[in-house]
Amino acid sequence: MDFELKTLTRARICAEKCDALVVLVPQLLAETDGSDALTALMAQADQSGDFERKPGKLLQAYRTPGLSATRLVLAGVGEGSARNIKTAVAAALAAIKGSNAQRVVVCASLLNAADAPHLQAALLACGDAAYSYTATKSKPAGAKLQRLVIGVADLGQAKAAFHKGVALVKGIDLAREWGNRPANHATPTLLAGAAKALGKLPGIKVEILGPKEVAKLGMGSFMAVAKGSEEPLRFIVLRYDGADKAEAPVVLVGKGITFDSGGISIKPAAEMDEMKFDMCGAASVLGTFRALAELQPALNVVGLIPACENLPDGRALKPGDVVTSMSGQTIEILNTDAEGRLVLCDALSYAERFKPRAVVDIATLTGACVVALGAVRSGMFASHDDLALALSEAGDRALDLCWRLPLDDDYAEGLKTNFADVANVAGRAGGAISAAKFLQRFTSKFAWAHLDIAGTAWRGGAAKGATGRPVGLLVEYLLGQVGQIGQVGQKPRKAPAKVSAGATRSAVSREPGSAVKTARVSRVAKAPAA
Repeated sequence: MDFELKTLTRARICAEKCDALVVLVPQLLAETDGSDALTALMAQADQSGDFERKPGKLLQAYRTPGLSATRLVLAGVGEGSARNIKTAVAAALAAIKGSNAQRVVVCASLLNAADAPHLQAALLACGDAAYSYTATKSKPAGAKLQRLVIGVADLGQAKAAFHKGVALVKGIDLAREWGNRPANHATPTLLAGAAKALGKLPGIKVEILGPKEVAKLGMGSFMAVAKGSEEPLRFIVLRYDGADKAEAPVVLVGKGITFDSGGISIKPAAEMDEMKFDMCGAASVLGTFRALAELQPALNVVGLIPACENLPDGRALKPGDVVTSMSGQTIEILNTDAEGRLVLCDALSYAERFKPRAVVDIATLTGACVVALGAVRSGMFASHDDLALALSEAGDRALDLCWRLPLDDDYAEGLKTNFADVANVAGRAGGAISAAKFLQRFTSKFAWAHLDIAGTAWRGGAAKGATGRPVGLLVEYLLGQVGQIGQVGQKPRKAPAKVSAGATRSAVSREPGSAVKTARVSRVAKAPAA
């Protein structure tokens, strides 16, 4: 899929040749003399009541006299907020998707303020509509849509916003692709291969640790989870160095359980296939680094991914076992389906060596979070208020929302045990919080936040598939840190797409993908997805 940015003034809209023209129409639109075909059509539609300018409302026309586009879609955006624009573009492209349209123009020229958030929202909706999973299909249908053009009244600042939006689409696409892959096509080794591929991009370095290296580090908790599978574990370390080496990095830790059966505490058969999605936290870290490679911001970022499967063979972890984590703390295993926290705690201990300014872990951790927040907001826990605020504001800007949940010490009472320093689960009540309290034990040496994406990382039902969240939130958060830790601006090792003849183009590659997990609401009574 190619994305293109071009100047498309009101006077030129009617002459734009394309298979489909989507015109974003705000509630309040400046009056004109009505001499062009588009203005006349909108006036007639308003008078007849056939077109409402509410978000997502559409009016379609075919081969309209005076317009060069084969198809026309008027899409209402209401007051023109970024969220409304995303809704409108998604609805319009869904209406076009079944057609033979190869070149589609989304015109934002009529908006009163088509600034960066608005343009980014339009691009994200376009990327979502254009994405198609084909990796394991024997006869994948070729994508009809080949080029998506974003038309604006004036390029101006739109160039930077366009470049950022396309980078986000690339990152989200990568996260979705790996999230969607079946577990046998997204083993820990294959996931490490995806990370190695990122190492070919500017500014990114990758190191892959295997079982022997992990054993030397003393990651007993991580190794214990991996014992039940024939697939060897991998510990993936990514580095993006965009600032001075003296600048402390932000560390992202992504849960990489490439398939979660629950182990000995096995999950119900229904919907267990969705446990391929239990590595969506890892996928979001890969997607974030993909976007960083495009944007080249002036900051340092480390990505850590503990990747393994959670399966129930004769060597598997058993309820009642006690393991020793990298930190030296002992953990009693009361439920083997609470394995995500077991691999994350060792990764969090490993993060200490980078002397980070902040650490954010991302995990499809608990069914309890799905019950609490559904699929709208990711759960967010943080040890520092400023970190919590930065993540929350980043989520708002990215339309990738999160909600802060408490970390009162009383929630850790259920983790006490007679046989180890800590148990890996408490009770059902407040399960998302007690899981976060478990992780917090391993974060005393840095500012830390935990994103529970169990409800937001993928959709079920007919639209089953990974969402790519929270790549948008993470990228926005990281870009927001640039001005705080170094010079504001980009460090362009790689020049953005050239702008010529009023157009900017960028090709969005479709890269391979992996998986996630989490007990859905119907499974919460069984065991805490870990």
